[in-house]
Amino acid sequence: MFLENKIEKEHRVGWIEVICGSMFSGKTEELIRRMRRAQFAKQRVEIFKPQIDTRYSEKEVVSHDDNAIPSTPVPSSNNILLLADNVEVVGIDEAQFFDDNLPSVCNQLANSGIRVIVAGLDMDFKGEPFGPMPHLMAIAEYVTKVHAICMKTGKLANYSHRLTNNEGLVELGATENYQPLSREAYFEALAAEEKAKSEK
Repeated sequence: MFLENKIEKEHRVGWIEVICGSMFSGKTEELIRRMRRAQFAKQRVEIFKPQIDTRYSEKEVVSHDDNAIPSTPVPSSNNILLLADNVEVVGIDEAQFFDDNLPSVCNQLANSGIRVIVAGLDMDFKGEPFGPMPHLMAIAEYVTKVHAICMKTGKLANYSHRLTNNEGLVELGATENYQPLSREAYFEALAAEEKAKSEK
């Protein structure tokens, strides 16, 4: 789908690719696939993830299907600029957890001739645009939206429904904390939760 950028550095043009979707839609799986293709093409790659994401591994990007690739955990997006030295492809996972400077960082990398591949949730558990993802999708040359399968209807899932009572924006978790739902099932679930609260 995407060409590996093998033009000499002084003529190399960078770009931004965004992979987005709900929980369990295969975002990280697709990021790992593209990064491995770049490695097969003998390109110098570096993968970053937010330091707070330690669900499966502290030092690797790991998909829900247990595919893994080495990564560098960083506390902020500015660290990516400092560490992405002498690379041709930069991968960034869980982009929604980064600060609002991430789009600027990605632009700087792309403008310097680096292919930037970013994966993240486009919406939070409330169905609202999540963190820097809307900005990234606007400036990216390529946006790929992937979908999970709804746990209730079997249709394409676009929403990440939180199963816990935590109201904080960030809650790391997997199937015990979230389920992918279609639009219909998501808003039915919200209505049922509101009704349960009102009956208490």
